[in-house]
Amino acid sequence: MKQAIRLAALAVVGILVCGGCVQRRMIVRSNPPGAVVYIDDYEIGTTPVATNFTYYGTRKIRLVKNGYETLTVMQPVPAPWYQWTPFDFIAENLIPGKIHDTRTFDYPLVPQLVVPPEQLLERAEELRRETRAGGTLGVAPPLRAGFAPAGASVSAVPIATGSNIGSLPPSSPSP
Repeated sequence: MKQAIRLAALAVVGILVCGGCVQRRMIVRSNPPGAVVYIDDYEIGTTPVATNFTYYGTRKIRLVKNGYETLTVMQPVPAPWYQWTPFDFIAENLIPGKIHDTRTFDYPLVPQLVVPPEQLLERAEELRRETRAGGTLGVAPPLRAGFAPAGASVSAVPIATGSNIGSLPPSSPSP
């Protein structure tokens, strides 16, 4: 009887010592390769790149490459069933060996639209002509304290300065 208890205790200790774990790995690839990858605003490397991660959820993945549009994706990374409570305790601690959870994300990059300088200057000149021909854009210039446009009525409101900033002007009694 003592030997059976000892053997069972030894088996439990062996299971706990040889406990399992889950290795989570994320691989990011792009077409074409060579884009700099940022995951949650931390630079990881250039594609193709792999990194370990700890938590599941939505990740912000950004790919940057010269000559291509910057791609930003909110990528969901859902937890597998063995990472749901209470299965996660068993997968992390009691199952011997490692469980490998590898996620691969492939992203196509779009070539950046390059506008020729002549076309850009032509568009700027066109906007300048439209602005001059149309006069002002209907937006009044900002007013400086104590000044008003010609013909505008000005009410006597004291300007807060120094120590009286935030205090209200004294109110006049109503008739």
